[in-house]
Amino acid sequence: MAKSKSARSEDVAPLRVSDLLRVPPDPVNLNAVATRETPGFPGSGKTDATAAIRHLGPHLANLQEQLYAEGHTGGRRSLLLVLQGMDTAGKGATVKHVLGLMNPMGVQYHAFKKPTPQECEHHFLWRVKRRLPPPGIVGVFDRSHYEDVVVVRVHELVPPEIWLRRYDVINRFEEKLATSATRIVKCFLHISKEEQKRRLIARLDDPTKRWKYSPADVDERAYWDDYQQAYSDALGKCNTEAAPWYAVPADRRWYRNWAVTRILTEQLEEMALTWPTPTGWDLQEERARLAAGSATRPQPRTP
Repeated sequence: MAKSKSARSEDVAPLRVSDLLRVPPDPVNLNAVATRETPGFPGSGKTDATAAIRHLGPHLANLQEQLYAEGHTGGRRSLLLVLQGMDTAGKGATVKHVLGLMNPMGVQYHAFKKPTPQECEHHFLWRVKRRLPPPGIVGVFDRSHYEDVVVVRVHELVPPEIWLRRYDVINRFEEKLATSATRIVKCFLHISKEEQKRRLIARLDDPTKRWKYSPADVDERAYWDDYQQAYSDALGKCNTEAAPWYAVPADRRWYRNWAVTRILTEQLEEMALTWPTPTGWDLQEERARLAAGSATRPQPRTP
């Protein structure tokens, strides 16, 4: 007998936010990707999003603690969240609102700035490799090695033949990283030029935000189209199964925060984390020792 329409719909798993925001195969055109839409969000605005994040928080924190416990007991796995986006896209705010749901003891954050003279003397991945998360840790890159195929291209800091080769170098690096037990989650926070302008004006208008403002941010707006093309190519050419890209509409801050929270939760769920079983001691024996109310000092070793 044929299944009813309702029964068939129950058999189909709902699309995850990771699936909805996964960048399509190369070529990528960011100009065609909406910045104000809210794919997958079941609510209607900021209030609903805040409630949804609050609901997700304990589950995300629990998954992170399982990862931390696994690393603490000899596991090798970790997770690396890469955040890229234009100025004011909300990389720092995402760290505050999303990673703030986790235990800071299990989070390692690093913001990549303009390379120092020492860093310029090394391979472009040198400074990145030094900041990779150790086992059990959720690492966060605020900007990353993708600056070396975006900024250097837009401002012509290196010849095209150099940054063009870096796509393959990055793919090999990320493939090796994934093989060595680090899950890579790359989120491009996608805002419009108009929204960036509004946020820059808001910084000028708010004395508590004015310190964030830099005249250089306005200078960079002259390169907007160049940045969109550079990011489109970077996302398309480095969008692998080992390290996929997610394009997160970021004009609505509340949706950006909710979407990254969902993506992180889904990726940690995929890791099938469990609480590790301690080794080196017997559970019942330790219960008995504690119940006895005293402990026996170990015998000193004979010289």
